[in-house]
Amino acid sequence: MKQIYHIARKEFSDGMRNRWILAISILFAVLAVGITWFGAAASGQVGFTSIPATIASLASLATFLMPLIALMLAYDAVVGEEEGGTLMLLLTYPLSRGQLLTGKFVGHGCILGLATLIGFGSAAVAIALWVPDVSIGTLVFSFGRFILSSILLGLVFLAFAYVLSSHANEKSTAAGLALGVWFLFVLVFDLALLTILVVTEGRISPELLPWLLLFNPTDIYRLINLGGFEAGGQGMGVMALASDLPVGAAVLWACLAGWVVAILLLAHWRFAKRLG
Repeated sequence: MKQIYHIARKEFSDGMRNRWILAISILFAVLAVGITWFGAAASGQVGFTSIPATIASLASLATFLMPLIALMLAYDAVVGEEEGGTLMLLLTYPLSRGQLLTGKFVGHGCILGLATLIGFGSAAVAIALWVPDVSIGTLVFSFGRFILSSILLGLVFLAFAYVLSSHANEKSTAAGLALGVWFLFVLVFDLALLTILVVTEGRISPELLPWLLLFNPTDIYRLINLGGFEAGGQGMGVMALASDLPVGAAVLWACLAGWVVAILLLAHWRFAKRLG
């Protein structure tokens, strides 16, 4: 545990020096506060609408941003250390490969978690201060669930970044693979499901298709945050399949956490194989 702590502290300090926390926090804060007050401008309404509508809009934003930021934060975690000549130096210390990767994951996770809490939390604080008659209990619960699920989604793609970084031989290759993973899970996966729906014309069992959503962490994330919100667009696109998915919120949370564990284990295996 001591070794993991030291590696995590080093990664966190590097993130502070590189202004990662400041940059992510400001980005999330500006977008979150802007969406909170101007998210309904297209319908002719300016100002705060409701907590569910705000969460739905922020979740749609985070679906695109969290995976990309997490991948860019750690895509060079392994290959960058190797190119800089520090990876083998680190492994000369009384430190296992698993401890090294876990420490990096904890450090990067703290950067991502703190920035997410500050950035999106600023919208909750703004609502509490400036919106009269808002239920503080509902506000805290809704934003707490949203921020926690956003952090979990980010951790999934942090783990993906370690897999890619352990596989690539150059930082540029790792960056390209990271963008490919982002496109696959954020854009291509849902388009592929829609294509299956159209092409098969109902020949695939309707009970099977909703379960395919669980193979995409971004879809699980949207199900957690859009569940029960009728105006949030849950019935649009592949989210229309969610009504036929016979699982509760606890299962969705477990699936998202399971993605974190599974991809991190894959990263550990790939990292050990790279140095083996």
